[in-house]
Formats: sequence, C-alpha cells, structure tokens
Amino acid sequence: MPASVHISLNVSDLERSVDFYRRFLGEPAKRKSDYAKFVSASPEIHLALQPAPRVSLAGGSLSHLGIRVESVDEVLKWKTALGARGVTTEEEKTESCCYAVQTKFWIADPDGNRWEVYAVLEDVEVKAEAGMTCCQPRTEAVGQGGEERSLSVAACC
Repeated sequence: MPASVHISLNVSDLERSVDFYRRFLGEPAKRKSDYAKFVSASPEIHLALQPAPRVSLAGGSLSHLGIRVESVDEVLKWKTALGARGVTTEEEKTESCCYAVQTKFWIADPDGNRWEVYAVLEDVEVKAEAGMTCCQPRTEAVGQGGEERSLSVAACC
C-alpha cells in the first residue's frame, strides 16, 4: 500500500458522524460499535472516528494526524530521516490499537498537534485493553501554575 494520509477525529455522536461520512466518503472500511474507519481512493485518506466525551471536544475534535506507510522498514526510515533533520521523535513501538497491530512512532508540532508514522501489520477483532489512552486525548498539566487542558494526544490509531 502506498503512503497515505491518516486523520483521526474525536466525535460526540459516532452514529451521526458515521452517517455523515458514509454519505461523504462511502461505506466504512472498518466498523465497530466504538470505532469507524473510512478509506477513500482519490484522494487516499484514512479517516478514523471514535467517540469522545463532550468535554474533551472543547479543544476541537482533532485527535491526531498520521502517515501510513507500507512497512516497518519505512517507519524506521521516516524516524531516522526526521531525527537527522532535528525532529524529536518518541519511542518506536509495536502495539495493538484501534483494531489493528501497528508499528509506529510519534512527533508533535509546536502547537501540540500529534502525528504518527505507522505501518499496519494486521487487523484484529479486539480493541486495546481498557485503561490505555488508545485514540483518546489525555489531559496534561501545562503552562504556568500547572493548569490543565485537554491535548490532542493519542497513543494510537
């Protein structure tokens, strides 16, 4: 599979969002009770939707962005190239998330928007264990005084 753009959105009403994107992009390529993924051919976009509590949508509905590549070797090439250009990358790892086993690493832009570069190794029927931050934003203490805000930080997808 050639490289493609991946977008993950937190949605307040999964059914309503699936209905909208079904009309916009066609039938979902993967559909679970708590997850949907649409894959369009032209342009090639992988759009993932997952429910999020309304409060977490206050900062926007973007969960994260991603670039899906063909293989683990490509993931490692991307990581090496970004490191050579001075981009800080997070740990490369293989994990099960969003109904797929993936090898990936993460970067963040100056505004905290997170990008994953990943390869899907296989689809699975079981979602990641409860308690993981898989595809869900997490709250972090930031800024002066340690005030908290919801960041678009996800562990997978």
